[in-house]
Amino acid sequence: MVTQVLFAAKEERWTEYQAPLTRALREVGVEANLGTDLPNEDVEYIVYAPNSSVQDFSVFPKLKAVLNLWAGVETVAPNKTLKAPLARMVDHGLTQGMIEWVTGHVMRHHLGMDAHIINPDRNWPAGAPPLAEQRSVTILGLGALGAACAQMLTQIGFPVNGWSRMQKDIEGVGCYSGDAGLKAALDGADIVVLLLPDTPATENVMNGESLGWLAQGATIINPGRGPLIDDDALLVALDSGQVGHATLDVFRIEPLPQDHSFWAHPNVTVTPHIASETRTWTASQCVAENVRRGEAGEPFLHLVDRSVGY
Repeated sequence: MVTQVLFAAKEERWTEYQAPLTRALREVGVEANLGTDLPNEDVEYIVYAPNSSVQDFSVFPKLKAVLNLWAGVETVAPNKTLKAPLARMVDHGLTQGMIEWVTGHVMRHHLGMDAHIINPDRNWPAGAPPLAEQRSVTILGLGALGAACAQMLTQIGFPVNGWSRMQKDIEGVGCYSGDAGLKAALDGADIVVLLLPDTPATENVMNGESLGWLAQGATIINPGRGPLIDDDALLVALDSGQVGHATLDVFRIEPLPQDHSFWAHPNVTVTPHIASETRTWTASQCVAENVRRGEAGEPFLHLVDRSVGY
């Protein structure tokens, strides 16, 4: 039997994915008819980007699974027409890219690199930075990306705490969960990395109160989701010195509007949503494996719990 796989994403993504996805399906032994314009009544799997024109899943009577090309599923999970399983993207390329970006920015702030790189007055500041073991890092979100970043930072020597909705157990990481655990995880943190999903429960998790729990002059690094931060509260904390610097890769509106206060603030670094992205080949391997599992009657990988939104 030939498996019918619809690719539903922007046209330029099809150009990028057609060859690697065809190859990946072949390598896992799936004979597939892969295309962007299949009859609705034949479609069994949808390789999906949330910005696709496909928004009504009820028109696919044989649909077995929707396989998301993005790590984020916050705009897909609430779709009431979707009854089939939804899998999010968790692939090596995405994880490794996030590890590298987070580690780079943590080290930038830990070592105080800006004072040497941006030094128009040619100052000769004295003193070395503390060792990693003297600088605490907290990661909010201990899913695949957060756990991988936490493990890397512990290897460098940072004491790392993490917080998640459900209790986790990660070697070398202090794991907290629940409402009470959030304050314990953030209390006195020098650097905070945000890798939570965007859900009603996580919106504005960093607000006026929680920013006050951090060490004076703490650094915020957000490669997760824009709504995790109350923008106005962060600006107040930056102006008061409670937060020393914020490196932000994601925002409530993207691209970040030209008149937004983050652009001009001297203690904010804006990066254009580049912390990590899916690589076509590794992402194609993940999609193909889930199609193979579906056809073999095996459990899908990385299924979304749609009751919580991720």
